[in-house]
Amino acid sequence: MRDKFLGRDFLTVMDYTKEEVLFILDVASDLKRKWAMREPHEILKGRNYFLIFEKLSTRTRTSFQAGIAQLGAQSFFMRSEETQMGRGEPVKDTARVIDRFCDGLIMRTFGQERLEEFAQYMEHPVINALTDLTHPCQLLADFLTIREKKGDFKGLKMAHSGDIWNVFHSLTIGCAMMGMDFFAAMPDGYEPNPDVLNKANALAQSSGAKIVFSKNMDEIMEGADLVYANTYHSMGGPEKSKEERIEDFAAFQINEKSMKKAKEDAIFMHPLPAYRGEEVTDEVIEGPQSVSFDQAENRMHTEKAILSLVTR
Repeated sequence: MRDKFLGRDFLTVMDYTKEEVLFILDVASDLKRKWAMREPHEILKGRNYFLIFEKLSTRTRTSFQAGIAQLGAQSFFMRSEETQMGRGEPVKDTARVIDRFCDGLIMRTFGQERLEEFAQYMEHPVINALTDLTHPCQLLADFLTIREKKGDFKGLKMAHSGDIWNVFHSLTIGCAMMGMDFFAAMPDGYEPNPDVLNKANALAQSSGAKIVFSKNMDEIMEGADLVYANTYHSMGGPEKSKEERIEDFAAFQINEKSMKKAKEDAIFMHPLPAYRGEEVTDEVIEGPQSVSFDQAENRMHTEKAILSLVTR
């Protein structure tokens, strides 16, 4: 199975099969065990990775750089304005130079097409650390957390409230792939990317999962095994102001009352950062059902798994 990953880009989970995603999670679990036992695993010693972040980051940058160090490799971080791209150098020129120096590129940017252009001109792997379209590294951390807490995926129901953007797109695809029902609260004027939705519907037809969008919060939350909240005003989304988004999503807050509609053993998830008092109350994210900080930790372990698999 490992040979199937060597040299591959990780731009979206849509490029991977269910079996491949499960294998990444297996590798992540093993690396997490080694990290917990302080067992050396410098399997990428002598390798170098370049990080370009065009959007702000706490978890993504820290988890990648910490994970790279644990694997025995080095990382180099630059903002795009610190590179010659800030003066107008074409992406294809920057990409080919990085390719000569480093064993891979990790990029957090805006349009998916910008990431794909780097991948087009690089032989070494390009890894998506977030675009406006998708956030596959977050999805893997979510999946590792779900598997740790629930054991399996198929037949679970996820209730989602939050911006219809990159994390939402990844979750829609991921739930459909794994056979999990995905129920999302969605106000008028917020629509998912049609290409992502078409892919998710095709996967759901094969796996038996349900994809349901509703303005009825009771329908969304009823019997949920997983309750997932995300900010209403992320780094992207519809062209509406922060105030408009907060107003549009006001009826979909995850709080103690709405959590009572979910199953007693439901877990609460959030990719962070959380805006407490908006999409979620302090009582929920700090409560016994919250696994948000387990998700944050699992970013590092799943990212290490990706790097260890795709690096030549």
